[in-house]
Amino acid sequence: MDTPPPATSNVPEYAVSEIAGAIRRTLEGAFGRVRVRGEITECKRYPSGHIYLSLKDENAKLESVVWRTSVSRLSVQPENGVEVIATGKLTTYADRSKYQLVIDRLEFAGEGALLARIEMLRKKLLAEGLFEEGRKRPLPRLPLVLGVVTSEAGAVIQDIRTTILRRFPRRLILWPVPVQGQGAAEKIAAAIEGFGRLPLDGPIPRPDVLIVARGGGSLEDLMAFNEEVVVRAAALSPIPLISAVGHETDTTLIDFASDRRAPTPTAAAELAVPARADLLADLAQREARLRGAVVRQLRAAETLLLRLERRLPDVPARVLDLRRRLDEAGASLPGALTGFIANRRAALAPLVVPHPRAGIEARRHAIALLEGRQAAAFARIVQRSRGARALQAFSSAPVEALLRQKRERLEGLSARLEAGSYQSVLARGFALVKDAEGQPLTRAADVAAGAKLSIAFADGAVGATADGATTRAPRAKPKPPAQESLL
Repeated sequence: MDTPPPATSNVPEYAVSEIAGAIRRTLEGAFGRVRVRGEITECKRYPSGHIYLSLKDENAKLESVVWRTSVSRLSVQPENGVEVIATGKLTTYADRSKYQLVIDRLEFAGEGALLARIEMLRKKLLAEGLFEEGRKRPLPRLPLVLGVVTSEAGAVIQDIRTTILRRFPRRLILWPVPVQGQGAAEKIAAAIEGFGRLPLDGPIPRPDVLIVARGGGSLEDLMAFNEEVVVRAAALSPIPLISAVGHETDTTLIDFASDRRAPTPTAAAELAVPARADLLADLAQREARLRGAVVRQLRAAETLLLRLERRLPDVPARVLDLRRRLDEAGASLPGALTGFIANRRAALAPLVVPHPRAGIEARRHAIALLEGRQAAAFARIVQRSRGARALQAFSSAPVEALLRQKRERLEGLSARLEAGSYQSVLARGFALVKDAEGQPLTRAADVAAGAKLSIAFADGAVGATADGATTRAPRAKPKPPAQESLL
């Protein structure tokens, strides 16, 4: 039995692309824009600039995508493990028969997620050493220029300006930035880096101190100051930086990287500049202390001088006494000089220089005595000798020859001594001139006019007086010394 053909169905027939388009329109029309809460997982950035990720909870996972055009507008950059609220629209991906969420806005899902993200970033930067106390620099005592990074529309800049004017007026430069919302972190970091790049002698001077400030707000409002780009900019700033974000109980990551943290913007301005009144009071106090110290030093020095003055002798009396002694010594000086000269003459009087002739006569007498002793000895030897042979063996010829040799040498020495004696020089017509003290004079320049002189000749001495006239004799050429044989 044949099977009957199936009846024609009234179910519409679609192409695959038609079904995919219908499902997409249905899905997008039913949901429109949605907000989905979940934990980010499988986050990956592609070279094209798109970010692909998934949102998951305990029971399901939703694939999502952030197109390149929307990445730069995100206030929160997606990271794995962070719970967020994603805003976008549901659509399908027909090639793989999948649906996905196209995200155009991200925000943290409650304070718990924000705090967890902040803690993760804090540990990361702490491990890199950005929060070390050794990196923090002291603030200048009296800066000339202050830079402020904050919103120009809020009350923060007014509080800082008022405080600076009240305490110590200084030049203030504002770099206006948004302090919350999308792109605020990048602009705050750019302002900090821009102040650091200003030249020292440029038209806009580089500040000596930076203040990064913001008023109070929720944790979400302060998130721009917890971003990594802001914290790194604060840590690398070449200018000492004061953070003043939120109220006293608020803490952001920029507080750990800054050189000083202030609880409020007003407190930051007070940290930046000292109070003029306090400086004047301190100067007055120091002046009073210095004056007191100087007065005490002067009094101590005066007391010491008075004590030393009592110990000093009577200087005028001592001077008069010494002057009297000097006068007495001056009065006795001529007599003392005369006595000294007389004593020296008396001491030199016994000293008589023997005449060379006396020495020659003494030597002759000694030789004659030796000759007599020699003759006597020879006679004794002859008398004691026995036999003609002994007398013949002993001869006096050598002794006589030696005596003749010694006699000739003595006569030669006597002649040379006689020739070198000043007495023989005087005998040839020369004279020896002496002054009043008996000292020989060898130069005419040593004789003063009217000086008493003694002129010694060969047969005696006569006195004379110098008339002062001086005639220089021509200098004779020196003769070569005669060669003499020494005996």
